[in-house]
Amino acid sequence: MNAKVQIAGLDRAREMEVFAAVADEGSFSAAGRLLGLTPSAVSRTLDRIEARLGVRLMLRTTRVLTLTAEGHAYLSAARRILADLDEAEQGIADQGAPRGHLRVSASLAHGRQQVVPLLGEFVRLYPHILIDISLTDVVVDVAAGQADVAIRFGPLADSPLTARRLGETGRTIVASPDYLTRRGVPRSPEDLHDHDCLNFNFRRAEPVWPFRKDGRDYSLMVRGPVEANNGETLTQLALAGVGVTRVGRFSVQDAIVEGRLVPLLEEFNPGDREPIHAVFVGGTNLPARVRVFVDFLAERLR
Repeated sequence: MNAKVQIAGLDRAREMEVFAAVADEGSFSAAGRLLGLTPSAVSRTLDRIEARLGVRLMLRTTRVLTLTAEGHAYLSAARRILADLDEAEQGIADQGAPRGHLRVSASLAHGRQQVVPLLGEFVRLYPHILIDISLTDVVVDVAAGQADVAIRFGPLADSPLTARRLGETGRTIVASPDYLTRRGVPRSPEDLHDHDCLNFNFRRAEPVWPFRKDGRDYSLMVRGPVEANNGETLTQLALAGVGVTRVGRFSVQDAIVEGRLVPLLEEFNPGDREPIHAVFVGGTNLPARVRVFVDFLAERLR
């Protein structure tokens, strides 16, 4: 490799660093202060990247900077490359110990109850890895760089991502004793037509719950006063006596044991199971911090 190519590679890494700083800080002046550059130097760097690529990466006005679709793609790639460079250098300096910034996305209930309690042990094992965990039931785009590892429930759509199975969970219909005292206990699935059913507002176009009766599987449409985008909210509403809900067993197991929620219609439970996976960008250049975290989850959650 000649000197000119080496310098070009260094320049591009610096350009990526500048672009990422602008995207994170929201202005040329703030990015310049962070990197020790003038705003005009930052602006020239962005112009140089756009000229080389032949596309607009960022729309600039006097008050706001907005990434284009190409800008989002470039930012995702830049962050991965800079993280890999940082890990390569730090790994050699620290004799290969996994390190760096690891962004994890998990659902509200599963993350709070199953993943977060494990983090203390993980950071003791890998003190050079910074865990940045976000709990949300919104599906983040791992391929676009919104997270390094995401924990997903249910069947996975076709994608270039790598998936590692962590386990599975079933669903249970529950209500609070107070609600059942007021409204009565449903004895068959059809009795739910007379109850307030709390449902998810995503996953299915129709609000239906599956059942099995006399060896036959079927679905029943249910209705209620509240819908939510996560199981933790539905569980909280059920605990408050608002209605009946069907959520992951893991999220209500403690409340059932404590008597704060009552499982319903278990003899009609179809036994459907949802697989749980960790998804991430795989390949030969998989960062060590991602590999050890996924291995850790698979071992502890299995």
